[in-house]
Amino acid sequence: MVETIFKRLVIIGPGLIGGSIARAAKEYGGIAETVVVSTRSQKTLDRVAELGFADVCELDPAKAVAGADCVILCAPVGTYAALAERIAPALMPGAVLSDVGSTKQSVVRDIGPFVPAGVHFVPAHPVAGTEFSGPDSGFASLFQGRWCILTPPAGTDETAVQKLEALWRRTGALTARMDAAHHDRVLAIVSHLPHLIAFTICGTADDLADETRQEVLQFAASGFRDFTRIAASDPEMWRDIFLNNKDALLEMLARFSEDAQAMARAVRWGDTAYIEDKINRSRKIRQSLIELKQA
Repeated sequence: MVETIFKRLVIIGPGLIGGSIARAAKEYGGIAETVVVSTRSQKTLDRVAELGFADVCELDPAKAVAGADCVILCAPVGTYAALAERIAPALMPGAVLSDVGSTKQSVVRDIGPFVPAGVHFVPAHPVAGTEFSGPDSGFASLFQGRWCILTPPAGTDETAVQKLEALWRRTGALTARMDAAHHDRVLAIVSHLPHLIAFTICGTADDLADETRQEVLQFAASGFRDFTRIAASDPEMWRDIFLNNKDALLEMLARFSEDAQAMARAVRWGDTAYIEDKINRSRKIRQSLIELKQA
């Protein structure tokens, strides 16, 4: 018999990530005895009840977290400060408070001041997802073989961190620990900048004259189709990510812009060695991803 990690797990925000955590907890077992879901929309909450991946559905987040030994915020990061202030008085001493946000310094900034004494704050970021959102988008196997990065502040209770790591491993994820600032720089290049570029490229295509735009859509090659998949992601979530990691994102965008200009010069002047070197280095990165089973 597998020992259950938490008695009452609360998911605030049952979208792709939150819904997938709840589904994994229900399907795999050993994660939580009771799964509670809370969201700001009664319509969404009704849909969660229909889908059946929660034991309890609660509109009021403060009521939802009462008596919970683990609470995970799965809403857009821009809502975290208000949510933390709302639920703080109801959090049980000894509870683990976590999140799934893609920016960690802002999470520490926005949630940290509201964490009551005796509650263990362990920010986390599962590096997994699709372009879909909402309660219907989640699935239990989303985290299989993917990384979840934990960024516990200095002095965080080690037992609490290990319990959260155990939760993520039960979902099939791999876990790693990282400083919040370092996390934000790494994710700026591997996630946030690619999304910014995808949104921009699709916007450029949409701004073309009507006839040309139709041809772009009709004859789209795989490269453009990949960008449209990324660009279909949730706008509120990505707006908040860009604004809450703007320093690291703008730094990586500046580096990318310099490299793009260098490639443009190589194309203009026929510098085949430079072009081939860039392509070969990119191929090596792809091969490394495949070898790490992260492709």
